[in-house]
Amino acid sequence: MSPRRGAFRPDLYAGAVAVVTGGTSGIGAAVAVVLAELGAVVHAVGLGAEHATFPPGLRITVSELDVTDDAAMTALFAGLERLDVFVPAAGISLGERELEWDSFQRVVQIQLLAVYRGIQLARPLLARSHGSVVTVASMYATFGGGEIAAYSSAKGGIVQLTKSLAEVYAADGIRVNCVAPGWIDTPLLEALKNDARIHERLLSRTPLGRYGDPREVGEAVAFLASDSAAFVTGAVLPVDGGYLVVGI
Repeated sequence: MSPRRGAFRPDLYAGAVAVVTGGTSGIGAAVAVVLAELGAVVHAVGLGAEHATFPPGLRITVSELDVTDDAAMTALFAGLERLDVFVPAAGISLGERELEWDSFQRVVQIQLLAVYRGIQLARPLLARSHGSVVTVASMYATFGGGEIAAYSSAKGGIVQLTKSLAEVYAADGIRVNCVAPGWIDTPLLEALKNDARIHERLLSRTPLGRYGDPREVGEAVAFLASDSAAFVTGAVLPVDGGYLVVGI
């Protein structure tokens, strides 16, 4: 069954400004499209910006940015007059190499430290608009992964960072929530989908019986950042087709 469309008012984010890191591909790009379709002006930043493509007519600006470059991150937020939604979605996984010290540090730097730094830089703007942060964790924050130790550790950290900042930032009128995607149909999933044994195992454990569409993560983000979730903060919303509720 394909995802339903038209679940939100088309002007839900009219007049709003959003920043999505990792917004040039994958889940981040899908988040950027959903927010822009709902009326937001979206700054989609990340690596490989020259290859990013978006539907015509959407107010999405694309720029190259390395989230570990503190000067570039500082300049990004210093150049904004307004910010309503910040989605730090940039991330990488290096597979078994993550058990090596240099690789472990790099993954955690991108997936956790740069997320906190971005939120910290966004805070003054978000306080003015009483805006929202929506972080991106993973199902691996719940059960870990031996072959992606740094990724799993960082995503577990994202969950606790979300809850911690939800408490701290509430005084500024800023809500901080999190989505935790499961198996989402992005190019990163291709190798697993092409392995018949793994493909069957993943879908057999997913009650909804399919992979998620990146847009479905974007729509979950749109809900959490909207006024419809005005009394929701510190929440972690799985977007995984029920994968986490199934026992071994």
